[in-house]
Amino acid sequence: MDFGLKGKVALVAASSRGLGRAIAHELAAEGADLVLCARGEAALEEARQAIALETGRRVVAVTADLSRPGDAERVVNAGLDEFGRIDILVTNAGGPPSGPFESHSPEAWRDAVRLTLESALDLTRAVLPGMKERRWGRILHVTSIAAKQPVDGLILSNSIRAAVTGFARTLANEVAAHGITVNCILPGYTRTEHLDELVDAIARREGITPAQARARWEREIPMGRLGEPRELAALAAFLASERASYITGASIQVDGGWIRSLL
Repeated sequence: MDFGLKGKVALVAASSRGLGRAIAHELAAEGADLVLCARGEAALEEARQAIALETGRRVVAVTADLSRPGDAERVVNAGLDEFGRIDILVTNAGGPPSGPFESHSPEAWRDAVRLTLESALDLTRAVLPGMKERRWGRILHVTSIAAKQPVDGLILSNSIRAAVTGFARTLANEVAAHGITVNCILPGYTRTEHLDELVDAIARREGITPAQARARWEREIPMGRLGEPRELAALAAFLASERASYITGASIQVDGGWIRSLL
């Protein structure tokens, strides 16, 4: 299937590892040029070189902390300077810390809002005028299964991912007439570095081993296993494609059946 991404330019946030890197690689494999960003310069440069070598696409990497005011605009401007446009935006951020409500200070809430919600707003604000002018665009927000079915111990993620979902669903209607789609992708328990960090935190808090924490999740998943980043990346590539031009305002989980709701 030709996804129609050859010659498109995609900006993928937090793309030095995990889900962001898998999505970036998949988009490049389908023909898109890339703008990557992440906080760690060494890991980001390694990802840039690897994706460019494996796919033959042009890849620009910008070290940035999207929780800092101005960094989102700087990343977008770097992409515009190199390619002249951004056609596809993938917002993505590492999940905020786990723990119950009383374990999080007001500063922790502000930090989580800045990292997870405001970074998505800033990136969208920077790319939207160009998409409207060209009357074509794809905006994908990587959120979490927690946006549909709250996960115990993840009150920050449950709350703020839901805010991103509300923003995306509303924006989808506002920009649909301009040929722009806005969708959310909800990763379930997926084999990434961030999941390993979450497993370790839960194990320390509950006095169990990381293997026991991971096995508990696997028992909750009908498929009986964790997801792989490439499985989520495949959905991202489709939603970014020409073929998905009539899909907007959706929140689609990639979770092995973990979410039990009808919708």
